[in-house]
Amino acid sequence: VQLVESGGGLVQPGGSLRLSCAASGLTFSSYVISWYRQVPGKAREYVGHINSADSNTFYPASVRGRFTISRDNAKNMASLQMNSLKPEGTAVYYCKAALGWDEYWGQGTKVTVSS
Repeated sequence: VQLVESGGGLVQPGGSLRLSCAASGLTFSSYVISWYRQVPGKAREYVGHINSADSNTFYPASVRGRFTISRDNAKNMASLQMNSLKPEGTAVYYCKAALGWDEYWGQGTKVTVSS
């Protein structure tokens, strides 16, 4: 199983960025896809997930209304659209695929929000 995030980079405050998570080696449509972010020295922070069955999405208050998660089961891909980015959004962003006890993580993609 492999998850590969991409799309990170440098963006100005207030800007937008779209991250992608490409999956292989698993029945992608069966897995809940979550996104997390982590700043060095701090715990990994949950930023949302999308269900497998109904594609319902859930977000914490910190990103709700600014971040949108989507998935394309035909392409085995998920995306994280981030709008109105803030400097505190600077982090390494990870996607996770989970089904019961099975859990897989990507290697992360770095996002820097700075002017």
